[in-house]
Amino acid sequence: MSGGGTETPVGCEAAPGGGGGGGKKKDSLGFAASPAHLIIRDLGEIHSRLLDHRPVIQGETRYFVKEFEEKRGLREMRVLENLKNVIHETNEHTLPTCRATVQGSLNQVLQRLQAATDTVCRLQQREQERKKIHSDLLIAREKQHVTQWEDFMTEQRSKQAEVDEEHRKAVEKLRAQYAEMERGLARLSAF
Repeated sequence: MSGGGTETPVGCEAAPGGGGGGGKKKDSLGFAASPAHLIIRDLGEIHSRLLDHRPVIQGETRYFVKEFEEKRGLREMRVLENLKNVIHETNEHTLPTCRATVQGSLNQVLQRLQAATDTVCRLQQREQERKKIHSDLLIAREKQHVTQWEDFMTEQRSKQAEVDEEHRKAVEKLRAQYAEMERGLARLSAF
């Protein structure tokens, strides 16, 4: 993996000033480096190389953006230009044609719908008239039946009165006859 800085072998320290002068090595603050301090520095460098990937990610990101812009830039422009042309064509030609077709078809549909509505209204009016005539006939028949029933009941009452009268007369006749018979029996029993 390539990092952002120069690489030095682990455990080695570059001499300050780039010279080969000997003596004790000094750290960035100018102090003489102790062995523990050198180990800590090496650990920090190992940590930054193994776990800190920001320089690599930044490089990859820059590369991706550059490739994306170069490869897709013109294609996206062509796609957007085609979309613009299609929208313009739709707005200028297709939409007015569709609108005219729909309006013509809607006028025909509205005329047919109006004709169907008129037909349905006429049928409904005829049905209502037929129902009215039927109900009038039913009312007339009901009145006729009521009149016939009243006539029938009047006739039955008069017949009942006649029958009652005949029955009364027959009962009186029979009483008179039985009374005559009893007198006749009474005369015969006296002998």
